[in-house]
Amino acid sequence: MSDSSPRRLLILAEGFSGDPHWAKTMNGVLRYGADDVVAILDSTRVGERERDVPIVGDVESALAFSPDAALVGVATVGGRFPPAWRDLLRKCVGHGIGIDNGLHEFIEDDPELTRLAAASGAILRDLRRPPADLEVATGANLDVPGDIVLTVGSDCAIGKMTVSLELAREAEARGVFARFVPTGQTGIAIAGWGISVDAVVADFIAGAAERLVVEGGRRGGDLLFVEGQGSLSHPGYSGVTLGLIHGSAPHAFVLCHMAGAIEIDGYPGHPLLPLAELVELHERISLPCRRAAVACIALNTRNLDNGAALAAIAAAEAETGLIADDPVRFGSGRLLDALLAHLARR
Repeated sequence: MSDSSPRRLLILAEGFSGDPHWAKTMNGVLRYGADDVVAILDSTRVGERERDVPIVGDVESALAFSPDAALVGVATVGGRFPPAWRDLLRKCVGHGIGIDNGLHEFIEDDPELTRLAAASGAILRDLRRPPADLEVATGANLDVPGDIVLTVGSDCAIGKMTVSLELAREAEARGVFARFVPTGQTGIAIAGWGISVDAVVADFIAGAAERLVVEGGRRGGDLLFVEGQGSLSHPGYSGVTLGLIHGSAPHAFVLCHMAGAIEIDGYPGHPLLPLAELVELHERISLPCRRAAVACIALNTRNLDNGAALAAIAAAEAETGLIADDPVRFGSGRLLDALLAHLARR
């Protein structure tokens, strides 16, 4: 789904490659990216492999695989580089290896790295840097051709991007011209375009989302799957979700949920809303001039065995009256069937 020619990619994941939460950028690119990942750098796992990609301990060892670029494959607390990473970045750039960075700390503004890049020819890219000319939403989102689907969730980091990509893949396999619309740094790394809306000034989040769906329509998608961010009921990240809802003006939602979870991750004492309440909440808060309904429920059942996963899916269907499934574990066919049937009825 990338809009650029494949590169030979080194993923920087020092200290984090074995953690599915903090290494979500690495894992997303390994699963969905178009670039050829030739090595992963993590000195704590030298000699191991991740998805059959060799893990090396330093930049010098990675040179044997002739990488064209290095991707920062982790998300850190506060979006800043750990101090030990400075040497990794310097060595990459010194060897002429460009860096794609998805953290909030921008490398294009770093005097030392820009000096090294100018000397070596390495290209520095900050995936989270928003365009300088963003504005408030104008209503152009209502004129986008085709159907717009937004993934929303009961919490953060539960697979909204993954669900969007899985549904887009399934639609394309059926001959539907689908387009994944990236709204975060990992999605941008996978697709090669997009805006990381969590780095956008609050007033312009809806405008950024509108620009993204307009661009998705311009790129030719008949069915746009917009990557969700945050959660409406999250105590820290609800604002970005609301901006995405109103700015992307979806025709339908896919509600994502981590099966078995009862609290907001990282916020003890903050309960998750029941799925039925979340369905009502999203439908009530959708853009008044384009009311959207939840078409289906995507469950993340990675913490359950098969029997418990099937039971969780059945319980979600009984609670909401909607089709539910885990698109990674069991395939996304039933979810896409429900979504297309819903869109056909609107």
